[in-house]
Amino acid sequence: MDMEKKILTQISFKNLDRSDAVEALIREKIQKLKLFHAGIVRCHVVVSRDHHHHHQGNLFHVAIDLSVAGHKLVANHEPEEDHEYTNVFVAIRDAFNSMGRQLEDLARHQQGKVKSHAT
Repeated sequence: MDMEKKILTQISFKNLDRSDAVEALIREKIQKLKLFHAGIVRCHVVVSRDHHHHHQGNLFHVAIDLSVAGHKLVANHEPEEDHEYTNVFVAIRDAFNSMGRQLEDLARHQQGKVKSHAT
């Protein structure tokens, strides 16, 4: 019997159709987040498309809401920050990289490896 803890996962799409390729990539990225912290309980990812940037094309926004044993982490990549977000895969990559850094920081903090600054 597989004893690996499952992450409750929800993936939502706003202002765009659901995509098997995008959903598969997100599920793969969620599994890789377990390398940063084993205590992930829940992950909700919202991929949305902004229709208001006619001169730049449609920009994608990716929000990740993650629950980790008593902590809630959020990574939002706003399309206004980078015009590269006309590519949904770039927006997903950057959002998950940001979440990975947050999980690393949380794991270091929980393990007591965070340097304390002198007051």
